[in-house]
Amino acid sequence: MNKIRILVVDDQNVVREGMAAILSLQPDMEVVGEAEDGLQAVQIARKMKPDVILLDMVMPHQDGLTTISKLKEISPAFRILVLSSFAESNRVYQAIKTGALGYLLKDTPRIELLKAIRDVARGQSSLNPSVALKVINEFNNHQKSEDRFNEHLTRREVETLRLIARGLSNQEIATILVVHERTVAKYVSSVLNKLHVTNRTQAALYAIREGITAAAT
Repeated sequence: MNKIRILVVDDQNVVREGMAAILSLQPDMEVVGEAEDGLQAVQIARKMKPDVILLDMVMPHQDGLTTISKLKEISPAFRILVLSSFAESNRVYQAIKTGALGYLLKDTPRIELLKAIRDVARGQSSLNPSVALKVINEFNNHQKSEDRFNEHLTRREVETLRLIARGLSNQEIATILVVHERTVAKYVSSVLNKLHVTNRTQAALYAIREGITAAAT
């Protein structure tokens, strides 16, 4: 079994080391690096190529938001899960807009954190419900001044978007739609392009905002 390779980034030693200890006990996870700020995170990520980067937002030298941008410059495939003490709407919105796949608070129960890491490792979104609501509200505010989402989705793309919003992987979507996984990948790419978003989390938030999450009748 291939383990999920994780980079833990937090400026507090106790938090960082404690998180690494918890993750190291999981049979399907491996901590490949620890960083105390964004600058170190970028250096280690470039060298170790982790599957998931567990990232704090408030750090010295280089904050989390800047770090997300730098990481995405190195590799758009990096899957970033923010773990923060702060849940201000704009902070969460900017993290997701910049490229994070998930955003959790540091008081998240261990079992939910582990599930989120596994979800993000598969390319799925992970947002705490209260955090998701904040992002949707901020998303609505930003859209008032932006002319976006004016390209029509096909029926298949709407079905795909609905399933993305349910947190399903491409493989799971392919099973439901009875198509090849490569076909689903094309649907997903088209959805992201038409909605002018950069990842599945942003697409899922759009689906929730537009009421596309319910099954078609």
